[in-house]
Amino acid sequence: MKLKASLNDQEHELVIDKVDGKVCAQVDDRYYEIEVHNSEETSYLLFENREVFECRVEPTHKSRERFDVNLKGSHYSVLIIDPRRLRTDENSDRHHHGQTEIVAQMPGKVVRVLVDAGASVEKGTGLVIVEAMKMQNEMKSPRMGVVVAVNVAPGDTVNAGEVLATIGEAETG
Repeated sequence: MKLKASLNDQEHELVIDKVDGKVCAQVDDRYYEIEVHNSEETSYLLFENREVFECRVEPTHKSRERFDVNLKGSHYSVLIIDPRRLRTDENSDRHHHGQTEIVAQMPGKVVRVLVDAGASVEKGTGLVIVEAMKMQNEMKSPRMGVVVAVNVAPGDTVNAGEVLATIGEAETG
């Protein structure tokens, strides 16, 4: 998954993948292969080569994009920017035609399905909650419409890019 991260007001390119139980992260031109273990709700143990680091990650003001991170005795203010979300937000006020697919942003497990096929939804309505890397992400409808299909059920494991649900045009009439 490609992201941008603002770290103490400096922007960085970030690519994260999960391979063989390890998190592979590329930050700009630096590459890391890390085992991540959740030790407490906001605390993680990171294993890189033969080194172990404790990392605390706390969302700021209940935000899904802003975090306070403490690692190796240093404090970082981190803002995660998903370029796909920016493109969706840019187009969100324009008229949509056809169907919109809601896809998993990263591999994870479906925790809850919030809508059924046939339901009318408004822009911003929660559709599916996916847990990835110990965080729950609510996938929301980017527009008003009708749920054409829900392709997952609670407990399903999903891959990045997998279609979770499809939103069609609202019926007029």
